Amino acid sequence: MNAITMRPPVAAKQGDRSFWLRSIGADAVTSPLEGSLDCDVAIVGGGYAGLWTALRIKEQAPETRVTVLEADFCGSGASGRNGGQVHSWFAEIDMLRALVGEDDALMLCRATADAIEELHGLQASGTIDMDLRLDGWLWTASSTAQEGAWTAAAELGRALGEARLRPLGRNDILRRTGSAASYVGIVEERAGTVQPAKLAIGLRDLALSRGVAVHERSPVLEIVPGPRPRLRTAAGTLCAGKVVLAANAWLSAIAELHSYLYVVSSQVIATAPVPDILERIGWTDGASICDAQQHVLYYQRTPEGTVIFGRGTGGIAYGDRIDARFNRGGDGGADNIREMHRVYPELRDVPVLCDWSGPIDCTAQHLPVFGHLKGHANIFYAMGFNGTGIAQAPVAGRIMASLVLGRDDAWSRCGLVGLDRRTRLPPEPLRYLGARVVRRAIRRKNDLEIRNRTADPVTRFLAGLAP
Repeated sequence: MNAITMRPPVAAKQGDRSFWLRSIGADAVTSPLEGSLDCDVAIVGGGYAGLWTALRIKEQAPETRVTVLEADFCGSGASGRNGGQVHSWFAEIDMLRALVGEDDALMLCRATADAIEELHGLQASGTIDMDLRLDGWLWTASSTAQEGAWTAAAELGRALGEARLRPLGRNDILRRTGSAASYVGIVEERAGTVQPAKLAIGLRDLALSRGVAVHERSPVLEIVPGPRPRLRTAAGTLCAGKVVLAANAWLSAIAELHSYLYVVSSQVIATAPVPDILERIGWTDGASICDAQQHVLYYQRTPEGTVIFGRGTGGIAYGDRIDARFNRGGDGGADNIREMHRVYPELRDVPVLCDWSGPIDCTAQHLPVFGHLKGHANIFYAMGFNGTGIAQAPVAGRIMASLVLGRDDAWSRCGLVGLDRRTRLPPEPLRYLGARVVRRAIRRKNDLEIRNRTADPVTRFLAGLAP
């Protein structure tokens, strides 16, 4: 039976790690896999999706022997590099309904709202210190082209009896963000921010305490399918009854999944702490903020007064081959700095102390997908989180646990399971060349629209070809 070859990882150097990871000195605490071991469920990937899957399996079937194999250390990938924004799927309920139908969309949205409460409970009980602040999530417009991006989701939520997205005006936004750049939007009140690396490390520690075996610095080189698949690392082999692939953008190495998956980069910066400036302009709480550019802008302030500013850059590579450029861009975060100065001119003289990037696994529908590989009913995958995962990964864990444990329930039957509803993406070189053209068009369109200018028809057409 043909082996599945995994792509060699590209771990970030110490100086290229995210502010979140560096600020807590995150690193591996468990030993690499050595020799030949055996388990019931092997999970490839020690980020949010993999760890939540392990925890859900242990909740439902405590006797199950679960082993997590992580290429670097838990949280070193997207789980420890993101913008730390926590919000439910109610902002995407219109997209969810189009993909999975109204009933499943409502179930999934409510499940993410419940997941936020679960995170709150983990912090309140002292189980995981993640700096969770439920001060709201704001989705705003700072140009006329961005106005109303949220309308379809907000109206559908209200029609289904879930008015979670409340309108905001100019004065509300200024009071809550300290910036006059955005002037209209919505807020989800029971949402906010976390320190994402603290959450990832906390999930690792929780998994270990519940009997999950974790081997960091153990990149999987190949998987040999069969009744009991074998996972080979540099120093060992793990034999498992079932396998879960939760390796984020690295799943693009698997041809069957790559047809539905593309990889882009997102870039983030962190400033020196400036609590006095933020107090003076009135930016005092832990709300998370997005604007409605096509390459979305997202930002927050930490409790210490560091400003985190991120942007989906749309950076790509031929064949989605991830390299060191996905760990850190070469421009020092110039795009983000420019945008930060537009939104917060008061920060022009504040130094940026840290910039980093990360690969994001995207699907055309911008929603994750779960299932098993064709012809391999015991090798499962979870992919396509599109940069939205903190409140979504606990739900993903429920879906994956039901699939792995063979449960016939609402999770295993939900419309996010299976590739049949998903759009196949074009092969190379058309994929890469087309993505470069579309990316340039989106950047031109964004830069014009932020100044309330209209892009030319060709630019608008090309930008509209984005998945």
